[in-house]
Amino acid sequence: MRINFNYIKVIGLVLVLGFLYAFSNQRNSARKVNVQAPKFIGENKLFITDSTVSKLLIQNQQPVTEQPKEIIDLNELEAALNSNSMIKKAEVFMSINGELYTEIEQKRPIARVSSNVSYYIDDEGSYMPLSSNYTARVPLVTGNVKKNNLGNVFEFAKAVDQDEFLKKHVIEIRQNDDSTIDFKIRKSDFIVHLGTLRKLEKKINNFKAFYQKAFKDKILDSYARVNLKFDKQVICTKK
Repeated sequence: MRINFNYIKVIGLVLVLGFLYAFSNQRNSARKVNVQAPKFIGENKLFITDSTVSKLLIQNQQPVTEQPKEIIDLNELEAALNSNSMIKKAEVFMSINGELYTEIEQKRPIARVSSNVSYYIDDEGSYMPLSSNYTARVPLVTGNVKKNNLGNVFEFAKAVDQDEFLKKHVIEIRQNDDSTIDFKIRKSDFIVHLGTLRKLEKKINNFKAFYQKAFKDKILDSYARVNLKFDKQVICTKK
């Protein structure tokens, strides 16, 4: 009986490869996770820190750095990060070597509510808590404002944020009890009564025209109140 050595070589090679694969797989599964510093997308003004992100990377009531790579649920970690009120979007991914990477996009505040509980309104109209790490320079919102009903204030705050002139000058937005809007501008003490948000763009253009004329004539300090309620005219009350 002739022995087929080629056949034996093939079987031996398969067994060796199987052993090496099993050994490598077992070693890789037991590899502990190595968390890399989070990458912050967008503006570098950090409302949250690396430490805060690390505290959110918890699974099975343990930091992920103490757990084998094989049991890490990336979807669960993303959900934990996205539940933070300062995070707009988070992505988590892992390399074959067990290095855990996170990319964080923070919320961007456009106004700060000053009431019994102070907080930001972000650029999507959502609640955003204050941060002990950084304070945004955005208009202050006062008056009758409810956290669960920010739509009216948000619409005007968004208009301010998207307009270079208003963004430079508006420092306070006040919502009255009847949901009408007043605002104040930098370096002037008069109150601007916007009224409702109906024909908002027209009212803003009217205010810009008034401001430029009054600034040129050096009479801005003569007024106590500027009324934009009527979209076809600007009514000014002197001091």
